[in-house]
Amino acid sequence: MDRREKVERYLDTAMWWKGLRETNNETFLPLFFDQHRYLVLKGGGGSGKSIFAGRKVLERVTSEPGHRWLVTRKVARTLRDSCFAQLRGQIAQYYPDAGAKINKGDLWIGFPNGSEILFAGLDDVEKLKSIYDITGIWIEEASELEEGDFNQLDIRLRTVFPYYLQIILSFNPISITHWLKKRFFDIPDQRAHVHESTYKDNRFLTAEAVKTLEGFKDKDEYYYMVYCLGQWGVTGKTVFDGKAVSERLTRIPKPELRGAWLYDMTEDGVHIENIRWEDDGQGPVKVYKKPVPGRPYVIGADTAGDGSDWFVGQVLDNVSGEQVAVLRHQYDEDTFSRQMYCLGKWYNDAMLAPEANFSTYPVKLLDLMGYRNLYVREIEDTFDGTIRHAYGFRTDRLTRPVIISELIRVMREHLETVNDEDTLLEMLTFVRDENQRAAAEPGAHDDCVMALAIAHYVRPQQTMEVERTAAAGTAVWTQDMWDDFNRADPQGRELLLRMWGAPRR
Repeated sequence: MDRREKVERYLDTAMWWKGLRETNNETFLPLFFDQHRYLVLKGGGGSGKSIFAGRKVLERVTSEPGHRWLVTRKVARTLRDSCFAQLRGQIAQYYPDAGAKINKGDLWIGFPNGSEILFAGLDDVEKLKSIYDITGIWIEEASELEEGDFNQLDIRLRTVFPYYLQIILSFNPISITHWLKKRFFDIPDQRAHVHESTYKDNRFLTAEAVKTLEGFKDKDEYYYMVYCLGQWGVTGKTVFDGKAVSERLTRIPKPELRGAWLYDMTEDGVHIENIRWEDDGQGPVKVYKKPVPGRPYVIGADTAGDGSDWFVGQVLDNVSGEQVAVLRHQYDEDTFSRQMYCLGKWYNDAMLAPEANFSTYPVKLLDLMGYRNLYVREIEDTFDGTIRHAYGFRTDRLTRPVIISELIRVMREHLETVNDEDTLLEMLTFVRDENQRAAAEPGAHDDCVMALAIAHYVRPQQTMEVERTAAAGTAVWTQDMWDDFNRADPQGRELLLRMWGAPRR
């Protein structure tokens, strides 16, 4: 290649890049060179994500010979007036000399270099079967697809091709429980590039269009959040203030500690000793504030049941009501109960209120282990009308709406007391169904919400004042206190001495 050819090629490249910059939004320009298998375009309406997706498809099929690019949506009939119409317009405006042949009847676009763009909906099974050797896929309104639909498309992209294979997904984030969030956002995929945009990134929008979009701030907060700002939404009417919860999510603290409790079992196989903490970035216990000597704490616990697969314990400072720690894991009842024992002991023998709906085993095991500060409820004997006491909190058709109502009130006034991301995310999917029953949205969980509701409800049974520690050398210790002291590690013993004072000799 001589100098003249190099200069001409450079000028051609410069003109090409200048053309892209002038006709595309700045936020999307790097994505023209992105070669990840999955290019995930999440955004609100008017962000320009679909316009970019079409441009990238056309850039590739016009410059890379032999493409068989599939453009798809859930329903075939929606393609003609959306993706097909958009690409025809973009060809006329930006690629008039590309030699494109457009078949309006069959929804097909071909090019002289052998590349072609095919259109098929996922409801058009016969047409999909006839499409083979796919080199790229653009899925418009990907949130309309089930995960199984996407998997079927994914396995079809396996052709041997000299250029990279890519699936482009463009969508509005309609639901925080959607499989797209779980697949590409909750657990990062090294083969995926996630890009987020809003109408604020689109410099081509008219002032009138911007005014219309921003008008939804006052008209419909949910619509503005999802379809304008591109934030994950919910499909039902949230029980809690969705806007306030979303705003709180932007200001939550990082846990001071994360890990789990380690311990040794005694010979009886019931009691535990030598309790110690192990740091683990993925551990089930998140500590937002460490225990303060003399301060009362309560723990509400939701045990796995009713289709749930999470055990959750919520620790509250009973003076302020602040959420100071969360235990959340897919434990068995044994392990959960022992972790709760350790957590309760660390938080100054916190009053522990485990749910006793599906199984009384955790309550019985905690009692057997010698945990003496369990929540006590009154039960009326149906035979003779006498009142007896039982450990643990029972969630039923009478108590459930009561504790949820109390939690709604507390969150309305003191949402700043919630520090945990998982808890706040559950609040966004805690909705009222068609029968006005408050419950988790289908596919979501409510374990954190229910444990928090129990914790707040039982607070009055525990003192809400900081206890004064005994003066050194004046405290009288019970046998249980001596047992706890003898089992504790040096750090634990120091804490107990600060709480109880030195024992009288």
